[in-house]
Amino acid sequence: MSSNLIAEKANRPEKPTLLEETEEATAFLKKETGNFTPEVGLILGTGLGKLAANIKSKQEVPYEKIPHFAASTVKSHAGQLDFGMLSGKKVMAMEGRFHVYEGFSLKQVTFPVRVMRAIGVKTLIVSNASGGMNPQFGKGDLAIITDHINFTGLNPLIGPNHEKLGPRFPDMSEPYNQRLIQLTEKIALEEKISVKKGVYIGVTGPNLETAAEYRMMRSWGADMVGMSTVPEVIVAVHAGLQVLGISVITDLCLPDALEAVDIDHIIATAEAAGPKLDRLIEKVIEKI
Repeated sequence: MSSNLIAEKANRPEKPTLLEETEEATAFLKKETGNFTPEVGLILGTGLGKLAANIKSKQEVPYEKIPHFAASTVKSHAGQLDFGMLSGKKVMAMEGRFHVYEGFSLKQVTFPVRVMRAIGVKTLIVSNASGGMNPQFGKGDLAIITDHINFTGLNPLIGPNHEKLGPRFPDMSEPYNQRLIQLTEKIALEEKISVKKGVYIGVTGPNLETAAEYRMMRSWGADMVGMSTVPEVIVAVHAGLQVLGISVITDLCLPDALEAVDIDHIIATAEAAGPKLDRLIEKVIEKI
């Protein structure tokens, strides 16, 4: 290697670590929001962004303004953080998430969860639109996620571990908090909102699955399938957050009666189920 190349390499600035990037984004958001300290974080999935309209005294921060944030490219994802009050609690909501199929790394996909924890969030509520493989599920049903299967072939914790962000080997025996699941079931009964429960399997997408793949996933014990949530929940558990996950079943993935579906149909079904999901989440936040 020539002396010029050695000197050039030595003069290159070192890339910031994940911890440093998290601290920079958190400091920016604290300044933007006047040191607002949310208790609850929300990730609003495909077609489920209307809950954000119920946040009071809302401050909106577009993703593109936040250091080290990506920008969502998916239809129906607004692409901003909302800070304010919901059901008497301080909340921070993602209007739109990031997905691996958009070309983002898992670090980018899960970075907002890192920032949520750093800024004060203790509880994370994740929603998504998913395909229902359980024959007892119907379109528009709400399904509480009891567990998940990571079928992406990827893991956001691969690489150097920063102890300030979480342990090297986080336990995943209870990724979805049982107390929150029981609370959600109780509230759903009180509010006369029908809910199902099941195991979510995460895939990368962007294509929907084949009949053979649905048959395989169902045989593994999965009840619904989607292209998000799992990486975010892994990082949330790593960060010590309590997690509640709720899916809206937007299409039926029954291999022997499979029908073609498109994204507009999925979004429409999710939006139609949105009001009952919003009511359920608001009541849960009130009781946390």
